[in-house]
Amino acid sequence: MSNKFDIQPIGRFAGQSAAIKRPKEIACFSYDDKHQFRLDDSSIRYYYPPTIGADLSRGFDTFEKLDDAADDHLDSLLKTIIALEKETGKRVETDLITWRGMMTKFMGAIFSDRDGFEMNATLFQGTIFIEENHEYKRQSQARQSRQFSQPGRPSQDMMSFWGYKFETLCLLPKPWDETPREYIENRENEIVNNHAQYCSVVKTGIGRTVMVLGGEVDALWDSKPVDGGPIKWVELKTSAEIRHDGDLMNLERKLMKFWIQSFLLGVPKIIVGFRTQDGFLKRVEEMDTASIPSTVKRRGKGTWDGNMCINFASELLDFLRATVKGDGVWRIRRKERSPEIEVFRIEEAGHGEIVSDEFINWRIKLAMDDPLPPAPEPEPEPTPTLGSGSSRAAVTGGYVLGL
Repeated sequence: MSNKFDIQPIGRFAGQSAAIKRPKEIACFSYDDKHQFRLDDSSIRYYYPPTIGADLSRGFDTFEKLDDAADDHLDSLLKTIIALEKETGKRVETDLITWRGMMTKFMGAIFSDRDGFEMNATLFQGTIFIEENHEYKRQSQARQSRQFSQPGRPSQDMMSFWGYKFETLCLLPKPWDETPREYIENRENEIVNNHAQYCSVVKTGIGRTVMVLGGEVDALWDSKPVDGGPIKWVELKTSAEIRHDGDLMNLERKLMKFWIQSFLLGVPKIIVGFRTQDGFLKRVEEMDTASIPSTVKRRGKGTWDGNMCINFASELLDFLRATVKGDGVWRIRRKERSPEIEVFRIEEAGHGEIVSDEFINWRIKLAMDDPLPPAPEPEPEPTPTLGSGSSRAAVTGGYVLGL
């Protein structure tokens, strides 16, 4: 039997946003330039402005592209949580563990009716673990690769490369004052390689649901604070230069995804490289993540609303927690252009490799060593309202959404 969460009518999600818990990094891991897992921050990078006018197509023929054909499940995220629990001696208490990309799909689903998704979920020790259905991902990638570009337009592969090239032009392996000037000025000639990644693991919450999310962050603005305060992460994005209203509408839609991705990991700044139609970097614009929803509401075409994204995600998460119960594996599916999200059981027992044997064995050992579970964390406090009327901002723990 399928349980269904109705997306329409979306008007029921309007109004003050649900409570949020500011994302806080609790752990991290890296993939090196061979994409080997490392339990450290060795792949962290630092932002330094790129050269305007750079050719984003340069180096496409030598691009060292990651082969993501294998299904890695949640393994790297769970390895990192194991290491954290070994260090602290206590279990990470949370309602949900997943990649940031899955929550991005959830939050954006209310305004992205063209896109579908499929995920697999399982319940273990009171926590729901969610990953993308790998076969669905592979089929979606194959369909996209078969799409033909319009005559005279660059291929999908080339436009994807432009994003990685922009990152290479913006990143340094060390802070700028420790980086040789020769390296900084030679970034246009660097071979583009998307194997290396720094991944932040954060604890956050929306509504009544506490989450642990893992996701890649592109760069640091300066350095990590030693007092555990907010980290000045930077997200790097590219977009076509604005020529007409159609381009402006496309950018507005893209800004929703930019905002959600950064909001979920607590990334305060997004740097967008605007390019020409043939892939030359024309200008760079810095955007404060917190101000994007209010800017879109004030100046945009009304294609999306940040409060509604949060409220939609809050209710969807409540629905998932009420539905994914007991043993087995569940499928979370939204068909393209469908007005509903379906949740149904596809395996009656086991965890479908979503939760690794290593993690299960570790948790069993941890429970035997410490049979008394820790007290549950309090739910996020209700979000206070600032001001009156329609001008409202959601604030929890100092994290201003600017909605």
